[in-house]
Amino acid sequence: MSSVCLKIYMTEKQRHNSQLLYEWLLDEARKIGIEGGSVFRSIAGYGRHGQHHDEMFFELAGELPIQVEFVLDTVLADKYIEKLQLHRLNLFYMQYSVNIGYL
Repeated sequence: MSSVCLKIYMTEKQRHNSQLLYEWLLDEARKIGIEGGSVFRSIAGYGRHGQHHDEMFFELAGELPIQVEFVLDTVLADKYIEKLQLHRLNLFYMQYSVNIGYL
């Protein structure tokens, strides 16, 4: 079975149905059987609109990039992406093949 890494990007204050979006994404992943996921907060970054976000600027609180990441099999990744597309979230994501294992 082939595995992929799925990364989804947003800002930390984005919400869906009054819940923080990254929390909602984790909840939805759990519901369809994805065994684990992680959320990473950036210290700085910019996105497709070119606006720089940095944690040093107080007025940008809540605007820093967030990355939600899953490592899972391709079938489950495709199922998850299809489910998310129904909600029209307008999120950038990337998916790429990975080798996984335990040492």
